[in-house]
Amino acid sequence: MTPALVMLGYAAALAWLGPGPLARLTVRGVNARLGLAVWLVAVLSALASAVVAVAFLVRAAVAGWPTFAGTICRSVYGGTCPPQVYRSAIFELSLATASGLAVLILITLTWQYSRTVRRSRRRAQEHAQAARITGRRFPAAGIPPLSTAVVLEAEQPAVYCVPGRPATIVLTTGALAVLGPTQLLAVLAHERAHLAGRHHLLITLGKAMRAGLPAIPLVSRGAEEVARLAEMRADDVAARRSGRDTLLQALVAMGTGSRLPTPAAALAATGGVVSARVRRLLDPPGRTRRTCHGLAVSAVLFALAAVPVALPALS
Repeated sequence: MTPALVMLGYAAALAWLGPGPLARLTVRGVNARLGLAVWLVAVLSALASAVVAVAFLVRAAVAGWPTFAGTICRSVYGGTCPPQVYRSAIFELSLATASGLAVLILITLTWQYSRTVRRSRRRAQEHAQAARITGRRFPAAGIPPLSTAVVLEAEQPAVYCVPGRPATIVLTTGALAVLGPTQLLAVLAHERAHLAGRHHLLITLGKAMRAGLPAIPLVSRGAEEVARLAEMRADDVAARRSGRDTLLQALVAMGTGSRLPTPAAALAATGGVVSARVRRLLDPPGRTRRTCHGLAVSAVLFALAAVPVALPALS
């Protein structure tokens, strides 16, 4: 019983207390790839610990229901629980009801997760098909293999990718109006990085888990951070291919809808994730900072991955 309680305690502490420290570790996106990894591993560590705890409880129940009921009773009442209590019909009925509810909740969450994933995939396919039908083909350099690009008539500058077979990169006429040739290549490199990195799978996973477990801070905050860090990771790839200044100019143009002369003006005009991305490109971290940050995040990753394995053995 002790290993199950230890694992449940760790999972609860990580789920409710972990988002704050993890957010401080990844807020500036010093290393977006490691940032994505640490949030995903944290969520998986909490889920794995909860599953291991449930496995301990199931094994104890299968080994002997009276022993299992007595252990639960002693855990609830602080170590003293006479057989007349845990062998009573009321206690056994309550314990069986709680176990049934736990199994029902697990089945419901699994079903809801599967439904969210299927719905997201279907919507992406429908959107890509509609864009290919209503838009015009856009032949340009920088389009990934097995992908297609289409242009939609819209004043709002927007460029985004829709995964599928084939993957589709959608551009609006508003984006083409504000982007120069080199800036357009930088934006296409950004979208290509999304497709190559399978970022849509990570974002869909975060949305599905948040839909199933909206009250857990680690899940809700993790979904937001994964989406933000995925944009920063794509920025890193695009900056290496097209240049940091070119990508910065493209972000300014896309975020403001015009070609502003200075990045400072862009910071006043943009907001949210775009503003954070612009600041990150304006003030990139140095090599020493990246190295120290990478070591710290790697240590956290190792700890998060090791705990679900080490805690049961130590307990």
